[in-house]
Amino acid sequence: MQGSVGSPSPSEHETVGAYALGILDDAEATAFEAHLAGCEWCAQQLDELAGMEPMLAALADLPGSGTPAIGESLSAKPNPRLAERLVDEVADRRAAKRRRSFFMLAAAVALIAGGPLGVLAVTGGDSGGDAKTLQADTANPAKGVFDALPDKKSATDASTKVSATVAMAEKAWGTQAVVQLSNVAGPNKCSLIAVGKNGERETVSSWSVPEWGYGLPGAKTDQAKQPLYVQGGAAFTPNQIDHFEVMTFDGKKLVQIDA
Repeated sequence: MQGSVGSPSPSEHETVGAYALGILDDAEATAFEAHLAGCEWCAQQLDELAGMEPMLAALADLPGSGTPAIGESLSAKPNPRLAERLVDEVADRRAAKRRRSFFMLAAAVALIAGGPLGVLAVTGGDSGGDAKTLQADTANPAKGVFDALPDKKSATDASTKVSATVAMAEKAWGTQAVVQLSNVAGPNKCSLIAVGKNGERETVSSWSVPEWGYGLPGAKTDQAKQPLYVQGGAAFTPNQIDHFEVMTFDGKKLVQIDA
């Protein structure tokens, strides 16, 4: 590719600033270097930008970066329009990287703790222990959270005989909830539904009950005798929730728990 010292096309030369700052990824850097080998204008601009990385990096982090005032402050080398583009480019790339890092961190936290994204921690009779906190019981995390949450509401349905206790905590995003479920037979598929005082319904969590069931006092195995713990979250705040319902996927209500 041939270049000149004349007026460059921004689409061909605009990455020179990003290359000088070292913020291109490997593929982008390789592509630019191939362009640089035959472009005298970019080589000249790269020489002029040598040593400006700390100043441009600092400007990229300032409020209002990329404004005409900042461009004017860099007008000596290079020209004002190029300086504005460089600062804007650095700020945009850094903002994009910060957003990617934030969402990766949020996803990791959700996978660990569960929450309104629908990521669940489910534990039943196949894991034991009497942990009182989440940190103390990594083998049964939902039970650990259940034990640690102080606000608990319980109910037993007179018809189905299913018992449930919901432990709750207010979060910035809504309500963290863990349900303890007993005397439920399987196989089945169920959901915990939060019903708002405004009548809206939100699914807090969903799970499958194996054929041996959970929390059955007369069961022959210790696994089936243990209750099930399922963790989830709702966008409602606790004071917006009227009650919770444990529903089967085919629409049968197993138990209702007043909030």
